[in-house]
Amino acid sequence: MTGVILNRRNLLVAGSSMLVTGVAGLTLPARAQDLAPTPSMSGGSNNYRKGAPIVERIGKGGFWMSGTVRRAGDGAPLARQRIQIWAHTVEGQEHEPQSHGATLTDDNGAFRLEMPQIIPVFGQPHGHLAYDSGEFKTVFLRPVMRSAKDNSLEAHFVLQPA
Repeated sequence: MTGVILNRRNLLVAGSSMLVTGVAGLTLPARAQDLAPTPSMSGGSNNYRKGAPIVERIGKGGFWMSGTVRRAGDGAPLARQRIQIWAHTVEGQEHEPQSHGATLTDDNGAFRLEMPQIIPVFGQPHGHLAYDSGEFKTVFLRPVMRSAKDNSLEAHFVLQPA
């Protein structure tokens, strides 16, 4: 049976180990797991118009596109980020300028823009969204609605620095 010998050297090693562990693990704030960036979706950039204007509403409205924008890694909300939105709607096709508009995120990284009702094209009712401001990598999203009768759609961005 091996006994533990308490001497000055062993106490210094044990104390140093506790100090290092305390500095590395106990005194630093806990970090959430890294939040992965959102990849661009296939078909998301179809009919994209660089520089679409920031608008209060697209067309006559009646449908809400909303979501959030956060930073990859720590998930911090990103304020004042430009999100472009376009879709095939009851008022126009997704390639037409009047079907495009952009909005900015609020202080909590949330955005919301009213637009005309999205209708199916090629069998799927869907919207298009893009982050393209340059501070972070460009991301294109193409979320599909569960039903053509839905009057809102959400999309969430997690952005990686450019």
